[in-house]
Amino acid sequence: MNYTAPWWLPGGNLQTIVAAKLAQRYTGAAPVYVRERWPTPDHDFIDLDWQAGPGAPQTPLLVLFHGLEGSSGSHYAQSFADYSRARNLAYVVVHFRGCSGELNLGPRAYHSGDFEEIGWILQRLRSRHSGPMMAVGISLGGNALLRWAQEAGSAARQTVSAVASVCAPVDLTASGNCIGQGFNRQVYTRMFLQSMKPKALRKLVQFPGLFDGDALRSAKDLYTFDNLFTAPLHGFKNTEDYWHRASAKPGLNRIRIPALVLNALNDPFVPAASLPMPKDVGEWVTLWQPRDGGHVGFPVGAPPTSLLALPQAVGGWLLQNR
Repeated sequence: MNYTAPWWLPGGNLQTIVAAKLAQRYTGAAPVYVRERWPTPDHDFIDLDWQAGPGAPQTPLLVLFHGLEGSSGSHYAQSFADYSRARNLAYVVVHFRGCSGELNLGPRAYHSGDFEEIGWILQRLRSRHSGPMMAVGISLGGNALLRWAQEAGSAARQTVSAVASVCAPVDLTASGNCIGQGFNRQVYTRMFLQSMKPKALRKLVQFPGLFDGDALRSAKDLYTFDNLFTAPLHGFKNTEDYWHRASAKPGLNRIRIPALVLNALNDPFVPAASLPMPKDVGEWVTLWQPRDGGHVGFPVGAPPTSLLALPQAVGGWLLQNR
């Protein structure tokens, strides 16, 4: 991806925040979604938002997995919806459990290595869709999508033709430590915990004794939150075990379908030193590591800027490799 940030947006923090809060997400009218609810094998549910309905089965389909606390209303989800609409692609945003605006039913939520869930979703989509299918994961969703591609190996090509991750924290330990310090801790960590804590505490009402509510209320960083909530609810011993086992970086050389891994070198959440190098990946993986972009930012143009450069680059790569 050949990306250069506007001169008036220096640094990863500005490129991240302006993209999320101010930039133009679409041309013309806002995306219109039609929601579909699927029951899960463990008696829970997930919600999928289709742009203008599921579309014809033979139409190329772009599936988006959102990031931490994201949804179909996130800035990147709307910009990919706009891209898909302009190119007559079917488009669906899959909500991880608890992220569609309604608390899920089971004693679990979602996590960065949730590859079994992604596999079940993609297989069900494939069973009803005859056309080409591509998937893009944003941040947390990108890491989970890469983990699925690793676990699926050569069998992944029976489900999707290509996958892309955008700003995925493929080394969760490095990113978790980074977001827990300094400016990141005061701004981004606080923002995430403002939505994550109330949802977790509502889960405690559903399932009394599921975790230590007082300790979670006192959590000041994602490490502590993951240690109390995310790790034990999803089968991990603790935060260290979760971050180690869920990270996609160690297994990138096991991927056997075209996979794009896009990370800006100035991403506030993802230290450049933690990113994979060509020696860490196999022949199926393409690394894009532009100098600028921030975290799921890549704004272009004069104020308020546009977000369309990101889906154009990533979507174009996926279509070329479908």
